[in-house]
Amino acid sequence: MGPFKDIAVAAHGHVSLVEMRRPPYNFFDVALIREIAEAFEALDRDSTCRALVLAAQGKAFCAGADFGDGSTLDEDGQRPGERNRETAVRHLYLEGNRLFRTQKPIVAAVHGAAIGGGLGLAMVADFRVTCPQARFSANFTRLGFHPGFGLTVTLPQAIGTTKAALMFYTSRRVTGEEAFAMGLADVLVPQNEVRAAALKLAGEIAENAPLGLIATRATLRGDLADRVLRATEHELQEQTRLRKTDDFKEGVRAVAERRVPNFKGR
Repeated sequence: MGPFKDIAVAAHGHVSLVEMRRPPYNFFDVALIREIAEAFEALDRDSTCRALVLAAQGKAFCAGADFGDGSTLDEDGQRPGERNRETAVRHLYLEGNRLFRTQKPIVAAVHGAAIGGGLGLAMVADFRVTCPQARFSANFTRLGFHPGFGLTVTLPQAIGTTKAALMFYTSRRVTGEEAFAMGLADVLVPQNEVRAAALKLAGEIAENAPLGLIATRATLRGDLADRVLRATEHELQEQTRLRKTDDFKEGVRAVAERRVPNFKGR
């Protein structure tokens, strides 16, 4: 498979480690998500691989999309060179949907921040291994924005509608310990043990019959990928509408300047 520019793939027995390599923050774009999807699909075809671990280099697991400091956004909320942001994000979500169609179990090793769409990427996995230093945030409303990457489906499914709404409405950062307590993360270990613990969990999964694993996972996930695809179409419509507002530009500036935003509701 490959060659890849922004990821690396390594075998650990019957477990394959897919590592994002855009440190320190691993901001995503279509190219990165496409590479991960290509790796996952190739590993689905590899009979020696029975489970996957998604990990990352750098400070963050994935800090989501890079909006910059907001100073160059035009009236449509686009930066110079972005001819049609809506089309670009649609392509990103279509590539992202390929991840939800992976057949084999996935464990995410979340050693640092999983923010916005980065949280959406972590939610592709069946399980999340994390540490106290990690931060999970669906910070879209703090940006004057709407959740994306299928989070309106995956987050309520994992932690319940009320807890998901709390994360969406407040945009608060949830610590690794809080994430573990609410069921957003499944294993909590010291930061320097996150990847090893993720590989250990994936290894325990990989000890089982591969065909049985795939069949059982397909039953449990059901039409998740289709539901995410439908959700991202709605999410994109709302994001495109809100991207044109003054509040979105203010939200991006406020985050870049590390201050409380002054929203006007327009």
